[in-house]
Amino acid sequence: MTYCVGIKLNAGLVFLSDSRTNAGVDNISTFRKMIVYERPGDRFMVLLSAGNLSISQSVREILQVEQLKEGDETITIWNAKSMFDAARVLGNAVRHVYHRDAESLQNAGVEFNVNLIFGGQIRGENMRLFQVYSAGNFIEATTESAYFQVGEYKYGKPVLDRVITPETALDEAAKCALVSMDSTMKSNLSVGPPLDLVVYEANSFQTDKIVCIDAQNPYYRMLHTGWGQKLRDVFDSLEDPVWDDTHTEVPLKVACSSGRNAPLKKITRPDERLI
Repeated sequence: MTYCVGIKLNAGLVFLSDSRTNAGVDNISTFRKMIVYERPGDRFMVLLSAGNLSISQSVREILQVEQLKEGDETITIWNAKSMFDAARVLGNAVRHVYHRDAESLQNAGVEFNVNLIFGGQIRGENMRLFQVYSAGNFIEATTESAYFQVGEYKYGKPVLDRVITPETALDEAAKCALVSMDSTMKSNLSVGPPLDLVVYEANSFQTDKIVCIDAQNPYYRMLHTGWGQKLRDVFDSLEDPVWDDTHTEVPLKVACSSGRNAPLKKITRPDERLI
């Protein structure tokens, strides 16, 4: 599996992906899940992929030359006038691979499964961020939903929900994304380093903030150790639940009215029923 996250902020965009791919506990490989498309001064785009590796690699390869025909106009990711049109080209590339490979994959018992995050900025419009599905359809990030995740997303979601807003600073969002990734790697062995991190500043149409992070990276080691210790410190600072009449300002057992908030009923005899 994998884990990728893309975050859209007022100040820019943050993209992070792992590079572990596994087909069982004894067959683990490393493949990059991120690709950056950049024409300085004109456009900057990043693609993150999760799902079947052969499908995602085919999509990435075809995307370089994929064309969307509209009348006399031919649209590619390199001449699209908007990120929306670029996302349409990506969706078309996904459908191209589907029509070519889906039947053969199905005959082999393999599901056509690919999930993509695609974001960036084209001169003349604001930054945009999309999540693209296996059917080639997509949704766009909004101020209410400022990030997308693909792959093993559940372990790293809580910290993103607590920290990320459109006003979050770029460096703070990058830190949050790395904490999200660290939490995922802590709980899921199918996600692992090296990590690829890209940070893009709004209206720059290029970036040099691109880094590959392995397990020995000094900043990552500090973050991994510090986050784990701070979590433990906060946990230890919370008061334990009190079950008896001992005085506490935060009682666990409080008087409840009848109904759903009443304590769970015990069954003490074979003839008793909950209803």
